Amino acid sequence: MSITTEKALATAVDVSGAAQHAGPAVAAPLRVLHAPARRAGRILLTAVTRTIAIAVLLAVWETAPRLGLVDRTFLPPFSEVAVAWWQLLLDGQLAKHAQASLGRSFAGFGLAVAISVPLGLLIGWYRPLADLLGPLLEVFRNTAALALLPVFVLLLGIGETSKISIVLYACTWPILLNTISAVRSVDPTLLKLAKSMDLPAPRIFQKVILPASVPTVFTGIRLAGAVAILVLVAAEMVGAKAGLGYLVNASQFNFAIPEMYAGIITISAIGVAFNQLLVALERRFTSWRTPTGN
Repeated sequence: MSITTEKALATAVDVSGAAQHAGPAVAAPLRVLHAPARRAGRILLTAVTRTIAIAVLLAVWETAPRLGLVDRTFLPPFSEVAVAWWQLLLDGQLAKHAQASLGRSFAGFGLAVAISVPLGLLIGWYRPLADLLGPLLEVFRNTAALALLPVFVLLLGIGETSKISIVLYACTWPILLNTISAVRSVDPTLLKLAKSMDLPAPRIFQKVILPASVPTVFTGIRLAGAVAILVLVAAEMVGAKAGLGYLVNASQFNFAIPEMYAGIITISAIGVAFNQLLVALERRFTSWRTPTGN
């Protein structure tokens, strides 16, 4: 064996030994490099899984009327509904009705959040105030918002005020009741620990009560977000000249069934998007509670 060959073999052995000793150090960056790929794969798998049910529903919706399983006069194929939705979008009608509904919903919902969250915190924190307002809350929480719709129309008319007010009323109770429950269900150990540190009541409220209440408060806000859309659609079917509820009701009255389903799909899409927005806000404000994964 030549001297050059022996040097080459010795060098290979040294490099192999160094690689074995550096194995864990090299594997760690490799795991870091593969982590984004695994995360992207999980996200893709989750997205595909969640769309399967929707795809199956749309496929059944498309094929059932064509096969005669249902009367296509009352349930047209999804493709016809999609064409009607696109025509409404091009005509500008869909944007006009959606803008009217969103303006009313956001106004009532925003007022409900601004009023119910501070009031719920006060009622949950101060027992005398809870005892004073408890019977009144029990009466109104069990009174359906739609049952009071004629009262709102009689008192406030059929304009924007009555519609925003009925949304405000309907959204108030989920937020208010969940906020009260959030304050009262704070871990007593945390309160005892804060009191043992001789913290004043305002500091305990700021440092303990508020952070611990955020998740439950957002649960009430998400419930109110769904209620805002549903109640408004029902209110728009009475005495409105614009809005998605008016679109659905007018389409049904004129027997424009594809346009009716197009309005219903738009309402559902807005509800889903609004809920996802609230979920993102909840994660942002409760990121301290979210465990970090690999």
